[in-house]
Amino acid sequence: MATIKKAASTGKAPAKAGTAKTTPVAKKTTPAAKPKAATKAATPKTPAAKAGTTAKKPGTAGTNTAPRTNAAPSAEQRYRMVQDAAYYLAEKNGFKGGARDYWIAAEAEIKLLLSGK
Repeated sequence: MATIKKAASTGKAPAKAGTAKTTPVAKKTTPAAKPKAATKAATPKTPAAKAGTTAKKPGTAGTNTAPRTNAAPSAEQRYRMVQDAAYYLAEKNGFKGGARDYWIAAEAEIKLLLSGK
């Protein structure tokens, strides 16, 4: 014998399959938490903290401060530099010449640029 389930005590009949309507449920809002007061620890003043002076960071003594030397670019990097330069030369000239001419001119520019002269 099959049992028939009755609707809950709301007095409504059970909904038919496929006709269930959903109503949006209002979101509950919670009051915003008040920010806590920041407590700042007293910092002792040092003689280096005077106006107009800068304090040295600990552990920086003896570090290498020599200027860096520029390493020569790899073959791939140089190729890309020439490629970009050739494109910009061709664009400046309206792409009216041959690609080989632009490439040769770009190689000369990059060689001069990398030589530092």
